[in-house]
Amino acid sequence: MARTDVQLMLDVKAGDEQSFELLLRKYRTPLVNFLYRMVRDTAVAEDLAQEVFLRVYRARNEYAPSAKFTTWMFRIATNLALNSVRDNRHRRMDISMDQTVNAGDDEQPAMEVPDRAPTIEQKLVARTRSVMILRAVHALPEKQRAAVLLHKYQELDYDEIARILECSESALKSLLFRAYETLRTELAPLVSSIGV
Repeated sequence: MARTDVQLMLDVKAGDEQSFELLLRKYRTPLVNFLYRMVRDTAVAEDLAQEVFLRVYRARNEYAPSAKFTTWMFRIATNLALNSVRDNRHRRMDISMDQTVNAGDDEQPAMEVPDRAPTIEQKLVARTRSVMILRAVHALPEKQRAAVLLHKYQELDYDEIARILECSESALKSLLFRAYETLRTELAPLVSSIGV
């Protein structure tokens, strides 16, 4: 039977290095993805993820399973990301619209029946939409951005997000409502352009 995250962390507390490796392997990618969406810089996201795991490891002796492991870990990550964003406000991270799309492998031989994979044009449109959405999310105030990313991308429930952001569930719902209203307004041209 697989051990829970809490059990793994309790094993780490007891000195089991293998359990920490399991947690690291399980959460490294989701953590880096979350941090990247917060700070919009791959290198910074990687550094912050390393710092999160370092802090988790250093705090192993004080760990008490009062909340889910992910709640505790994402609280550390969110605080580090918010601090990084505040410290680096002067550095503006823009998503480049000039990035090229590699079409090499997507071109089909002349007499082959086309498959249902998206065309290069569809991929480019989807990529442009993704860039617009990410820009709109990135433009949100930090706490709203963190709430949206934890809710939509990490799929955490309200209770967990409220604990991570250290606010009440009703304050979180208000935060998310304001964030989604802002996104709805900002992304209205995108919605109308696809005819929805």
